[in-house]
Amino acid sequence: MVAPPDTAPPDNDVLWARSLHYSHSGSPGLIGVSVEVRQGEILAVTGPRGSGKTTLLRCLSGQLAPEQGEVWFNSVPVHTMGALARERLRRDRFSWIGPEPQLLPELKVWENVALPLLLAGAANRAAKHAACEWLERLDIGAFARKRPGALTRAESQRVALARALVSEPAVLFADEPTAPLHRAERSLLLRTLTTAARSHDITVLLATHDEETAAAADRTTALLDGRPASAAAAPPQATEDQAACSLSA
Repeated sequence: MVAPPDTAPPDNDVLWARSLHYSHSGSPGLIGVSVEVRQGEILAVTGPRGSGKTTLLRCLSGQLAPEQGEVWFNSVPVHTMGALARERLRRDRFSWIGPEPQLLPELKVWENVALPLLLAGAANRAAKHAACEWLERLDIGAFARKRPGALTRAESQRVALARALVSEPAVLFADEPTAPLHRAERSLLLRTLTTAARSHDITVLLATHDEETAAAADRTTALLDGRPASAAAAPPQATEDQAACSLSA
């Protein structure tokens, strides 16, 4: 059950979460995780595979409702919203890019990029103009009329990034977006992502297990086994009996 709202986030935080708990089929996914992200900041959530990074992003973005804890976006308690309200929030203010581009093969590149705007009710001409503008900004305007099947993996991922940015969201959730790419391709995508986000004051939560990818962020926070890494690494406190035995030894 979701805990009731307790304390509103600081005014300068666009996204704020406290003491998040979530489990997958009885197995813990998040255990007491808290995070704060400021407007326009790029925060990297690091940790090995299976550490809870994707689960954290999904709770922060409203895809999942935490079992305990609070999630606030611009002083709005996301954790108390119903499923439909969270869906509207994701459509209107958030965006997502994952490790796979997931482009629709039957659509041209510009149509793939324009899709979020079209689904939100934008006119076809306006959506096409915005899509082509973003393709130009990301130096892939030449791909506009191609089909996804004609693109390389790295090119497809840059198109997916354009699609994620076309609505100029308040927050971009980037879940291992560089994972399938080679080093040079990773560097290019990261440079493109960070430059675009900073120039449009878009907050980014970047989940990654790659140190070079994390280094592109303004700040990092680490998870391990679903907990903050500092908490997971802390040795258990000795009981009074153990301490007494140690002192008498």
